[in-house]
Amino acid sequence: MITSLVASVVALALCCLVLLGLCLWLLRRQRQQAEQQAKRDAIRDRRIKEIDSRLDTFLDGSVRMGDQLHELSRLVTPLPDRITQLEQRDPNNFSFSQAAKLVGMGASVDDLTQSCGLSQSEAELMSKLHQARRDPPR
Repeated sequence: MITSLVASVVALALCCLVLLGLCLWLLRRQRQQAEQQAKRDAIRDRRIKEIDSRLDTFLDGSVRMGDQLHELSRLVTPLPDRITQLEQRDPNNFSFSQAAKLVGMGASVDDLTQSCGLSQSEAELMSKLHQARRDPPR
């Protein structure tokens, strides 16, 4: 009976040692995982800050672009009325809208100067404006 009691105590001691070893291994593994998680958290936080910085830059650019578009809209809005006024001033001259139609059909600068009575610089301007509408900037 004493030998079975000693054997039981030894077996219990061995089980306790195994459990202690397992606990130590689990504790070490938990610490390693905590360190790895801390590293991943630091990387995530750094990436979030970079994205936040990029977003702020993007938003600032968008606001500036919106302001510029608003200013351009303010400048462009009265242009149709002004073109109409210019066309009505001198009905004998070929209208700029008709010149724009000719440019749209492929008329050259020389064609515009000859058929519309435009100066060379006016014809070049009409041609460049039409080309800018056809090939918008990217």
